[in-house]
Amino acid sequence: MEEVAPEAAKAKTAAPFGTAFTSRMTLARYSDGQWQGVENVPVGPLPLHPASHVLHYGSTCFEGLKAYRMPDGEVKIFRLDQHVARFQRSAALLCLPQPPADMMEAMIREVVALARDDIPEAPGALYLRPTLIGTEENIGAAGAPSAEAMVYVLASPVGDYFAGGRGLNILIEDREMRSTPGFGQAKTGGNYASALRHVVRARKEHGADQVLFCPNGDVQETGASNFFLIDDNRLLTKPLDPSFLHGVTRDSVITLARDLGYEVIERDFTVDEIKDWIRTGEAALSGTAAVLSGVGAFIHDGTRYQVGDGGVGPNTRKLSEALRALQSGRTPDRFGWLS
Repeated sequence: MEEVAPEAAKAKTAAPFGTAFTSRMTLARYSDGQWQGVENVPVGPLPLHPASHVLHYGSTCFEGLKAYRMPDGEVKIFRLDQHVARFQRSAALLCLPQPPADMMEAMIREVVALARDDIPEAPGALYLRPTLIGTEENIGAAGAPSAEAMVYVLASPVGDYFAGGRGLNILIEDREMRSTPGFGQAKTGGNYASALRHVVRARKEHGADQVLFCPNGDVQETGASNFFLIDDNRLLTKPLDPSFLHGVTRDSVITLARDLGYEVIERDFTVDEIKDWIRTGEAALSGTAAVLSGVGAFIHDGTRYQVGDGGVGPNTRKLSEALRALQSGRTPDRFGWLS
C-alpha cells in the first residue's frame, strides 16, 4: 500500500460522503463451485464482460459498516459479525453464492489494516463496503442464478452523512412501498433504485431530505434508514419483518435505549400516530451512514408538520451520543460490539 500522509487522510473526509477511497481493496472470485483465493488489488475499474449477470439481472448485494480509531490509536470494527451475517442473508435472497463468514471477516480486516493511515479521528470513520456481484457471462440466464461471482471490499474515509446536525425534512409516502414485498430485508441495489424516484421527486417538489414509506398508512422505513419515534421514556419502532431492512444500527439503538432506561416498544403503527406523537415527542432515522439523525419536520398531503422546534431533539441527541461514544471507544464496550 502506498503511504498516505495523515493530513491527506484527514483532507479526504471533506469530500462528499462515500466519494473518497483508499488505494487498495480485497477481492475474491467464485467459479467451478467454490471460492478462489483472496487478492489484494489496487482500487480501480473491474474487468466485467458486457454479458455479466449483474448487468442484466441485478444479481448484487452489499453491506455498509465502519471501523473507528480509538482514543489510544487502536482501530476497531463495529459489529463486524452482524454485518457479515446480514451480507450472507442478502446473498441467499439474491440466489448468489454465500461467501464464508471467516473469509469475509478476513477480507474486511485486511482492508482496514491496509487503510490504517487513512482512518480519520472520531467522529469520522472508515466506511467499509463489501459488495457481491454475479459475473457469469450469459444473457440467457434470466431464470437462473449466476454460476460465477465476485466479492470485493472497498474502504472510504468519511465524516457525518447528514452534515450540520439539523433536523431532517421527511416526506411521507403513504401509497407505494419502498421495495418488493418480502425482499426489503435484502441489502441490494434494486431496493434503493425502486425508492430513488420518490426521493428525487420529494427533494425537488418539497425540499425533503428523504421519504418515509408508509403504504396504506403502515409506517415502515425511509429510502435508506430505519425509523424511530422517541420521547423522554419510550422508543417506538416497527417490529422486524421481511418488508424492510433489519438494521444493525437499529438493533444497536434499541439495545442502548433499554440500557439507558427507555421502554422499547416494537409494534406496527400508523401515519396518524406519527402526527400525534410529534406533538410532544421526537422522530429519528438510523443507519450505518446516518448513525441516528433527528427529524425536524414531516410533509404529508401538502401539509408540513414540525417536530418540536424543528431541530434535533434531546432524546435523539442523547441516544446518538451514547452510540457514537461507544463506537469511538470513549465509553466502555459493555456489549462486545468492537473487534
